[in-house]
Amino acid sequence: MQIRISWPIPQVYTVGSMDWNLQTAERLTAALRAGEVTSVELTEDAITRIERDDTVINAICVPDFGRALAAARRADRALARGDVRQLLGLPVTVKESYNVAGLPTTWGLKEHVDFIPDEDAVQVSRLKAAGAVVLGKTNVPVGLQDIQTFNEVYGTTNNPWDHSRTPGGSSGGSAAALACGFGALSIGSDLAGSLRTPAHFCGVYAHKPTLGLAAMRGMVAPPSPPLPVEQDLAVVGPMARSARDLTILFDVMVGPDPLTHGLAYDATLPPARHEHLRDFRVLVLEDHPLIPTGSAVRAGVNRVADALVAGGAYIERHSPLLPDLAQAARLYTQLLFSGSAARFPVEKYEELRVRATRLDLDDQSLDAARLRGMALSHRDWIETNSRREPHRHSWRQLFADFDVVVCPITPTAAFGHDHDPNPLERRIDIDGVEYPYFDQLVWAGVATMPGLPASAIPAGRSPAGLPIGVQLIGPMFEDRTPLRLAELLEEAIGGFQPPT
Repeated sequence: MQIRISWPIPQVYTVGSMDWNLQTAERLTAALRAGEVTSVELTEDAITRIERDDTVINAICVPDFGRALAAARRADRALARGDVRQLLGLPVTVKESYNVAGLPTTWGLKEHVDFIPDEDAVQVSRLKAAGAVVLGKTNVPVGLQDIQTFNEVYGTTNNPWDHSRTPGGSSGGSAAALACGFGALSIGSDLAGSLRTPAHFCGVYAHKPTLGLAAMRGMVAPPSPPLPVEQDLAVVGPMARSARDLTILFDVMVGPDPLTHGLAYDATLPPARHEHLRDFRVLVLEDHPLIPTGSAVRAGVNRVADALVAGGAYIERHSPLLPDLAQAARLYTQLLFSGSAARFPVEKYEELRVRATRLDLDDQSLDAARLRGMALSHRDWIETNSRREPHRHSWRQLFADFDVVVCPITPTAAFGHDHDPNPLERRIDIDGVEYPYFDQLVWAGVATMPGLPASAIPAGRSPAGLPIGVQLIGPMFEDRTPLRLAELLEEAIGGFQPPT
């Protein structure tokens, strides 16, 4: 039996008469420019809060407070000169997997505890160029390959709403930090819902950009050099406590790597398709053919659907244009697990290949898809990958009739910590019935496999008081459309609330 540990009533640290820790980045920027507060005051306030509260959450695994205060002093001087950079003076955090010059990058791997890069990741450089004050790095699972956040180097990160539960992964440290007021913004990454799931579990916002839209150089497993390598399925993206903040940080992050595509072009994205809720055409999904949706998540989806209808939006629950979700999930699973097994020792790969040949040809389970994916040869991978483009084309056709698809991120709210060393033996409980642990990734794959943008937004609470989020999936390279709908829904149903 799990015992819910309630988040304590927070002690309020104030600058003047205002508690700044949980204010939005947009509000803080306005206050900094108006002289209501200084960057040093905000940074000291955030550090005090982290030192007080993070002993039980363990979100900030690599603090960098000395350099943060120095950056805050520089920001205050720049503000005094009239500088108006997007993030000037804002305290932020960075996922541990990003290289930050002078700080360790381990990806939770104990053999790399001494690896310290001497160059910032391109996205860290963009944060700093925009004037952000980096407080430190946030915790991750081992190799970024879990839906939880724990490792032998930095330990376990707890969900701020219930310490017996996970904040999600792999950007779980960033989501927990935001929920606790440890900085105004954070950056993470997403391959299998690693931005969206922690946002859903912790009650904050995140955006998975269109595949290839935001440069990833320097977000690389140690001790690999920070080269501009493009990774299949994976993206980097923003996390925030409000939808508007999400867009602000997205604008800082978006754009090609200056070492490659950035030599030839800039990113110029189309505007949002609509500015008002009443003009949106939305397909609402709550059921997946391969896994049930828990009642609490279903209620969150329907809360958003009700808000859309109340705001005059056009919604449908079904469409013949929707790609085959079961087929897409199997394809996504094979592509995802082929990458996870790519560096397995030869003998391990050969064992997997032999096991895969013994599968019944009629076995279309996700367990079979995982095994087939891990055993793919290069030839087989190319054939599997060739089936992705027809799915993308189907999505293009669907987005001619709809602007956004609303659907779950995972089937449940945050689940209890489960450190079974073999994740294939883990199970998740969906309304009293157990399912394979990794089956819950199918909803993340709806957007990831075809490379679509998806914004994660808060959508209420479960009966146990846990946050529930949903994702808004948009057309490829039309990221501003789901981001704008996120802003409108925040106005309609409310947004982030601090843990209670």
